[in-house]
Amino acid sequence: MSITPTNTSLRSASAGDPEGATTEVMENTHTAESARPTEFEPIPFRTVLGVELRKAFDTRSGFWLLAAIAAAGVIATGAVLAFANNSDLTYDNFAGAIGVPMTILLPVVAILAVTGEWSQRAGLTTFTLVPHRGRVIRAKFVVTIAIGVASMALALAVGALGNIVATGIKGIDTTWDLSPTSILYIVGADLIGMTVGFMLGVLTRNSAGAIVTYFSYWFVLPTLSMVLAAHQTWFKSAQPWVDFNWDQGRMYDGGFTATDWAQLAVTGTFWLLLPLAFGLWRVVRAEVK
Repeated sequence: MSITPTNTSLRSASAGDPEGATTEVMENTHTAESARPTEFEPIPFRTVLGVELRKAFDTRSGFWLLAAIAAAGVIATGAVLAFANNSDLTYDNFAGAIGVPMTILLPVVAILAVTGEWSQRAGLTTFTLVPHRGRVIRAKFVVTIAIGVASMALALAVGALGNIVATGIKGIDTTWDLSPTSILYIVGADLIGMTVGFMLGVLTRNSAGAIVTYFSYWFVLPTLSMVLAAHQTWFKSAQPWVDFNWDQGRMYDGGFTATDWAQLAVTGTFWLLLPLAFGLWRVVRAEVK
């Protein structure tokens, strides 16, 4: 309805009835304002974070994956306690026994956090409630990093407890052979692994394809790279500048020099950041079915 006064209102005003014209204008203005679409505040980012955190754990795949990680950690700790020599009962070995299963399996959590929107057809609901896909993807990445940090903290804490209990049972001195710097290197390498899983998720948007690609990256490519470096001198010299997995693995040993960081930056840009950028570009433009 028009917000301008009607002809009747104008005639009424010209006939000496200005109050009637004013009332008509106010009524028409109120009607036009009430017809405007209601604007709602966007869902707070902390709410999106909480939802994405729950989605990482409350699915059957997420639950059993985390259960498998916990079981592998318990079995590894028990194996160190049962079969290791007294000289091997160190903080490094206990933390490593728990951390290795987490290092291998946790990136799968990052993969499923992304691909679930497409493989489980949850994307229609998610992106209807939060139309800005970038906010959802940012929340998924923050959750991925948070899970990685919390898991590594748990592995270190349980490793310390196992170290104390085992040496107490054996009656030997407790050995703390992981420095804070070494721990930072280990956590950094594991977070890179989580980011690799996240990258594969946004790049493929397919759970099976991303998981197969990830395990190929973790197990197949290092073997091929090692064989090639053993038989080709030129590749052995170039490996630090082209093999991202090899550079990531060296982080567990620590002691990086400026050249080592430069090599990690070069390979990380080519094998991680560029595919991640391309995957994000596809995600924000892909049709959700």
